[in-house]
Amino acid sequence: MSAEPWQRAEIAGPKKALVFAKPEVVVTMVKTAKRPILVVGHEAVDNGLGEEKVIDYVIRMAKTAKIPVVATAHIFGEFVKRGFQPATWMSVMDITNRLQDPEWKGLDGMGQYDLVLFMGIPYYMQWVTLSSLKHASPDLKTLSLGRFYQPHATCSFSNFSLEYWINCLKVIIRGFEAK
Repeated sequence: MSAEPWQRAEIAGPKKALVFAKPEVVVTMVKTAKRPILVVGHEAVDNGLGEEKVIDYVIRMAKTAKIPVVATAHIFGEFVKRGFQPATWMSVMDITNRLQDPEWKGLDGMGQYDLVLFMGIPYYMQWVTLSSLKHASPDLKTLSLGRFYQPHATCSFSNFSLEYWINCLKVIIRGFEAK
């Protein structure tokens, strides 16, 4: 299955992200990863349906999958308000630079990460971040869990409506809860 970048004027090059056929693939990829990490931007607070915001799904996902979270922008406080302590606060550019550094031992000093999930980061910023990781860290797998297709990721969702995307996040959370 292929998809078109949401930001159509950009050209991804010959190597493009695989599109998840089913959201359950995310669960399998995270469960088989040795060291996954989740990078979350401010749009996780801005988007959602009704009372529940995307950040609430992120918290459930991180808790059930036991994935460390890097909070970017101003959302560290939003996590804390909800009773969740992210592993750290770091800018998107800083975590991207660290993920490219083969000498970096991770947030906990236990070694480099093999899978990075991105959510809530503005599309254009995620585009350049994923492009950088694709070229500078070719062994690192990247998953874009945003609602728009990111061609520079290893795998990405297609372009989804808000309602369908939220349903996919719920399926992923149920997959982690099922163990």
